[in-house]
Amino acid sequence: MKTKKTFKIITSVIVFLTLPSILFFVFMFFKYNEDLPQGKQGPKADELAYNMLEALDFEAYKNTDYIEWTFKNLHHYKWEKSKNSCSVFWKEYRVDLDLNNKSLNKAYIHGFKIEGEIGEDLTTKALSYFNNDSFWLVAPYKVFDHGTERRLVELKNGEDGLLITYTSGGTTPGDSYLWSFENNGMPKSFKMWTSILPIQGLESSWSHWTTTESGAKLPTYHNILFLGIELTNIKGTKYN
Repeated sequence: MKTKKTFKIITSVIVFLTLPSILFFVFMFFKYNEDLPQGKQGPKADELAYNMLEALDFEAYKNTDYIEWTFKNLHHYKWEKSKNSCSVFWKEYRVDLDLNNKSLNKAYIHGFKIEGEIGEDLTTKALSYFNNDSFWLVAPYKVFDHGTERRLVELKNGEDGLLITYTSGGTTPGDSYLWSFENNGMPKSFKMWTSILPIQGLESSWSHWTTTESGAKLPTYHNILFLGIELTNIKGTKYN
């Protein structure tokens, strides 16, 4: 009898804790979930992408050799952009990534070099962090990356939106992002269709821009529903 009573209590607690979460997810799903828009590829879509890059001063970003930043106060990056390498720091770990040649990656714990399976796991995790966290910093500059598709989409307000689909590269190829713009061509938000999100079409702001020493314009904050993504300690420099 005592065992049955204990089981009932545990079951009741689980239901009490999980039912509100399930109902909340169902509400959010039906409120925000959207099908991926189709859009049209061609010169008009490319023109919209070029307009965004011009508003952002893409030349200044392209000529930026070094970028440093902290993502959500969790991961810190020192990105030698001109050399395509990056040092990733979190907790007691540091991983030096060579983005051209993964055999040159090096992992450290408390400053001591780690090899073998643990070292490989750390470099895999660091690369995943870098792919995600750098995207939240420089995504607008990646609209002409290899493997991208650009489509012009008419938004609900009648304005033009730019749908970018990444068919290759990164950690989750196949993801799509629908950009909307300010009157001056600066990006103001995008909606996301990604494999890691259970709700498709969620919108994130792109705002609170800062201009680095090199002239690159980078965001310091994103808002997704009631959540925030903060990027701090941003630096961007040219070597000559």
